[in-house]
Amino acid sequence: MKLLRRGGSDDSDRSTETESSTETATVSLGKGRPTPKRKDAEARRRGPVAPAPRTAKEARARKRANRGSKADRKAASNQRREAAQIRRAGMAAGDDKYLLPRDKGPVKAFVRDIIDARRNLVGMFMPLALVLIATMFISPVLSSIVTLAMLIMMLFMLGEGFYLGKMVNRRVRERFPDATDTGFKLGWYAFTRASQIKKMRLPKPRVKPGDAV
Repeated sequence: MKLLRRGGSDDSDRSTETESSTETATVSLGKGRPTPKRKDAEARRRGPVAPAPRTAKEARARKRANRGSKADRKAASNQRREAAQIRRAGMAAGDDKYLLPRDKGPVKAFVRDIIDARRNLVGMFMPLALVLIATMFISPVLSSIVTLAMLIMMLFMLGEGFYLGKMVNRRVRERFPDATDTGFKLGWYAFTRASQIKKMRLPKPRVKPGDAV
């Protein structure tokens, strides 16, 4: 009986040792090392990092090497120039794809048509101001008269700007009842459009002065 008990204990010891060795083998089959950080893994994929330049001459040489050949730089410059020309042509034509956010949408296009179809006094401010300033330099005696004329012109501008804002908002509400960009912001947009010289307006006018809108 004692022999049997001793054998049973030996078997249990062997089974315990077998389980522990199995667990050890299982652990050893794992990674056995901490997971590398993402930046370390990316750095290994990119390869070794070049040391920092020690002199200004070395930095300039490395910069020239990274810029590529002269032909590559010229081709890239031509591509940028062509892309800029395409954007400017699209903006001048009023294509929403190339317009600034302030100019996008049918409401803003309608406002531009209203202003472009009018002959606005506000649009004469810049040419008249240049003439008045030139006259003031030519004849200092007329400076007081020039100043008074500019003040009167500014008063007319403010009055016309107030009228344009009211008129544009009324017509936009009639054409686009669900429009949300109305009020002072839309009136200011109309005023700034009217104050620009017609040839310098972007997008370019689609209508001529006197056309029905």
